[in-house]
Amino acid sequence: MLRGLRMRDDRLVPDLVSQSIQRLRAGGVRMEEGLCDGEVSRVQDRLGFTFGPEHRDFLQSVVPVGRSWPDWRNDRDDDLRGRLDWPIEGIIFDVHSNGFWPASWGDRPDDKDARERQARENLASVPILIPVFSHRYLTSDPRFEPSPVFSVYQADVIYYGDNLLDYFAHEFGVPPPHPSDRTRVPFWSDLAEGAESRDL
Repeated sequence: MLRGLRMRDDRLVPDLVSQSIQRLRAGGVRMEEGLCDGEVSRVQDRLGFTFGPEHRDFLQSVVPVGRSWPDWRNDRDDDLRGRLDWPIEGIIFDVHSNGFWPASWGDRPDDKDARERQARENLASVPILIPVFSHRYLTSDPRFEPSPVFSVYQADVIYYGDNLLDYFAHEFGVPPPHPSDRTRVPFWSDLAEGAESRDL
């Protein structure tokens, strides 16, 4: 059930989810019935992750369908797992192939296997990203709600929206909302803002 307003921090604020769905409809995106509680639980249990609160609210209201949308109801687990792994595996690719080594990781090991081990150890603590559309991602961590939407292609990370509503407005060419504060997400925001060195 869509809600026009939501109580948060003792104030009524516009519901990003219902407004996001309106943006998608205006953009001509085809949508199916939202996921039920059981469907959400099953996909999370099978794949070992948790949707962020607004992402879950969105998917329990509607499921966009068509090319580039993850189909949490019908896609094969291997395909969904590949999309979930994409951000981390892209960083690892750049560690191996493009000299990516953030300054915050300390000294870069000379040995390739040691580099990958250290990189994966560092990446194990960064917020998990969940695919929304193509290679656009939200964080699953409720501490960073509303999550910005990141475009992630290896270590090339940019902001694609301040939140879900802002993202859909820009991606699908419908009028953008009013400017909003952007939540910072550790590591991913650092990359998007150029705060991490991307070179040796």
